[in-house]
Amino acid sequence: MKIQKTSKSKIRPEETISAGNHHAVCPRYLKYPLPYRNLVKMMSERGLSVVHTTIMRWVIQYSPILEQRVRKHLLKTNDSWRLDETDLKIKGVNHYLYRAVDSKGKTIDFWLSTHRDKDSARKFLQKALRSDHNQMPRVITTDRYAATEVAIAEEIYWGDLSVMTRHRMVKYLNNIVEQDHRLIKQVMKPKLGFKTFRSAFATISGIEIMHMLHKQQAGQMSPREEVTFINHVMMAC
Repeated sequence: MKIQKTSKSKIRPEETISAGNHHAVCPRYLKYPLPYRNLVKMMSERGLSVVHTTIMRWVIQYSPILEQRVRKHLLKTNDSWRLDETDLKIKGVNHYLYRAVDSKGKTIDFWLSTHRDKDSARKFLQKALRSDHNQMPRVITTDRYAATEVAIAEEIYWGDLSVMTRHRMVKYLNNIVEQDHRLIKQVMKPKLGFKTFRSAFATISGIEIMHMLHKQQAGQMSPREEVTFINHVMMAC
């Protein structure tokens, strides 16, 4: 029997995987410590043909949308903030991820910056204060980094933070946010680094929002309910 050979160049990933599958693929990549190529193998085992560059494009395109839509469902955090920053490399250059959690470990917000300075800290605080799931902090705990101290003082001076907000610099109280950094970095590490600020920002946005769902910040959900929830919020994509 003659076997007809099929040219690989004629097969496009977009033609062999349904348009809605980014709802299933992107959350897996963002939730678990998986390189793109490993996720390709997982999809292949399910009979789905897709290349790693397609998944990368999906992540960059849909992660910010996922973040924006899930934010509307986040439950209120409390008024005790633990703020810290951690470094990461983008194309070999140091960048800084500002993050804060409340006293229960729930994510307040995050901000990726090219610098670790007063202006970056202020931009992070302004973003966190604009988020509907946060409330005016009663206390902000940080390490003793001077730029962060000045940023908080200026936010109080300009009225973005309440004059009643207390700033305490007690390093051991920030263990909770440092431990949370490690969980985020565990997911990022196998992804073999970022080549551009845009791809880093989009991917981290998705990782952070999936981490919030894992911490039940949109309500208690089983893994199956979480998948249904994501499909629901992303339905219009």
